[in-house]
Amino acid sequence: MKVQNLTPDPRIRCRDYRIGAIGAGMIMAECHLEAYRLAGFPVAAIASRSPARAQAVADRHAIAKVHDTPEALIEDTSLDIIDIAYPPHLQPGLIRHALKQPHIKGILAQKPLALSLDEARALRDEAKAAGKILSVNQNMRYDQSMRVLKQLLDRGALGAPVFAQIDMHAIPHWQGFLQGYDRLTLSNMSVHHLDVMRFLFGDPSEVTTVTRTDPRTEFAHRDGIVSTMLRFPSGLLALSLEDVWSGPRAEGYADDQHINWRVEGTEGVAKGTIGWPTGGPSTLTYASRTETGGEWVTPEWDTMWFPHAFIGVMEQLQWAIHSGEAPALSIADNVRTMALVESAYRSIDEGRTVRHDISED
Repeated sequence: MKVQNLTPDPRIRCRDYRIGAIGAGMIMAECHLEAYRLAGFPVAAIASRSPARAQAVADRHAIAKVHDTPEALIEDTSLDIIDIAYPPHLQPGLIRHALKQPHIKGILAQKPLALSLDEARALRDEAKAAGKILSVNQNMRYDQSMRVLKQLLDRGALGAPVFAQIDMHAIPHWQGFLQGYDRLTLSNMSVHHLDVMRFLFGDPSEVTTVTRTDPRTEFAHRDGIVSTMLRFPSGLLALSLEDVWSGPRAEGYADDQHINWRVEGTEGVAKGTIGWPTGGPSTLTYASRTETGGEWVTPEWDTMWFPHAFIGVMEQLQWAIHSGEAPALSIADNVRTMALVESAYRSIDEGRTVRHDISED
């Protein structure tokens, strides 16, 4: 059946602000800029660490202006929004430079926002002091299945949540710059799932994380395969599994990479898939005693997490600038997600369940 009373993709309310793109890697070229093309968002300039790569991406996406450096782009007074897709050890410096520019109205940053929770908090406070909107690209919140699941939860179709799970067996592409960091899967993959758990259910009160190294990842790391159990104040248990090994991969070996999810409530169950590993749309099916008479119902849509979710990410920032409302993906909220990641690392270090205290945030 087609979606009824459910909206997998957000309405575009604003296309008014000129965007400057910083970065020319896969996430910018394949996701951000393709999404903006589909949505009709005006991208006026681009810059990268490599001017040649920036020019190639500009030619592909018909971007009129290429700056020699990210700093020069940030200083371009024709721009309203700075969209950053840059390594987290370099991103804070660019954010701070943008906060100083009178003409910049909003900044979209990548996750992780910075390499430490303290620096993320500092950027939150500096953005507030500068009167600028700083938003963080937690794009899984705009995955179509997660948006529809959130709507079902909010209207009580599943009743009170009892158990939730995200079960990932898929191989991410680790960017080269990650080899210089001491954190891997939790900061760069699990963060999607932990953030979407917060989006769906709020902040947990307890965190238990266990991990082992990934045999495929050749550089030194401690958090390869990761399993995190969250306990929420309501009693809800939620499991987030990131199996980035997912079995041997070689010629002649059948690939079964996938991400499944499930939420069980007192009045119904929703389950589905995240389409990223296969390049297809995410899916959702649900049965509810109050909405479907206990029968399974499967809404349908044609859009995907990559690239279509990035439309919603930029739209919410444009709308926040236009309306004066807080962005849906605020820096203050992202600091809480980073605090959850920090609690997960503390659980690993201490080998135990830890209390997750958000009072400092």
